[in-house]
Amino acid sequence: MNSIKKNPTTFNVESNIRKELTWVTPNIRSFSLKLTGNKSDANDLFQETVLRIICNAEKFKNNTNFKGWAMTIMRNLFINDYRRKRIQATNFDSTSNNFYLNSGYYSIENKGETNIAYKELLKMVSGLPEIFQRPFWMSYTGYKYQEISEELNTPVGTIKSRIFFARRKLQTMYQQKEIS
Repeated sequence: MNSIKKNPTTFNVESNIRKELTWVTPNIRSFSLKLTGNKSDANDLFQETVLRIICNAEKFKNNTNFKGWAMTIMRNLFINDYRRKRIQATNFDSTSNNFYLNSGYYSIENKGETNIAYKELLKMVSGLPEIFQRPFWMSYTGYKYQEISEELNTPVGTIKSRIFFARRKLQTMYQQKEIS
């Protein structure tokens, strides 16, 4: 016949967990609604919590606060899901220049003009080698790497490198100017 024997302590733990769950279900349901703010997400969170509680029943210590343990599991699930959704809010731009775009609601203003007077910047850029000047200015004025690449008939990687090296040279020039 069936040779699988159930450990009596395991059976006892599972039945105790189910009894405790019956008592705290209204509390965890309302807590899930409070955390998520809508019924659909609250139901998903509740189900995931109950599943975790049942799967980890052996980790519960008798004579401790079951309600607190269950709510901690739910809170941790909610926080982990929130973090996962925040990470997934980063969209991948599938164009050949492979940028990661953060889909946040704000943009960061370029404060470059306020740190260095525009005339000084013009002078320093004119001191760069010719191959760095035009890609830098195009980038500075808002062109995307792909647009600069097409305009100058140069590979995107080369454009990125030239702009990077132009910025690095400008930083060095600015630091030397500060020292003297």
